[in-house]
Amino acid sequence: MMKFKPNQTRTYDREGFKKRAACLCFRSEQEDEVLLVSSSRYPDQWIVPGGGMEPEEEPGGAAVREVYEEAGVKGKLGRLLGIFENQDRKHRTYVYVLTVTEILEDWEDSVNIGRKREWFKVEDAIKVLQCHKPVHAEYLEKLKLGYNNAFESLSGIPQ
Repeated sequence: MMKFKPNQTRTYDREGFKKRAACLCFRSEQEDEVLLVSSSRYPDQWIVPGGGMEPEEEPGGAAVREVYEEAGVKGKLGRLLGIFENQDRKHRTYVYVLTVTEILEDWEDSVNIGRKREWFKVEDAIKVLQCHKPVHAEYLEKLKLGYNNAFESLSGIPQ
């Protein structure tokens, strides 16, 4: 199923959820600083860059395209963190980890809509996202949980 938006086609899965893709963009492979962008709808709020998948587009390709358009960054696409469901908005978002290797001075959304970007420590990003984008905060909480579980299984010591 598809819906037309002025500049894109929206795609939906079999259950009627909008198919989306996003990236947690990290400054380094330590994954301790994440890049957030200002919301196009609410410019004083921060969000994880992402958006709708185009027809025939793979989730990883859509995620890379979205961060390029919204955050003006390129990088090395890493693991799929998970597929997150937003029941209220009927979205399913494939969320990847991306290590940033290039930061553009001017990018599509900065020029067209004045979008801003800023680096946050993971803990601070979770706090900033929890109030208005709790599903986005969940992405980072799952990332942290994964680290604790990985550490626990390596060390045999519960966290």
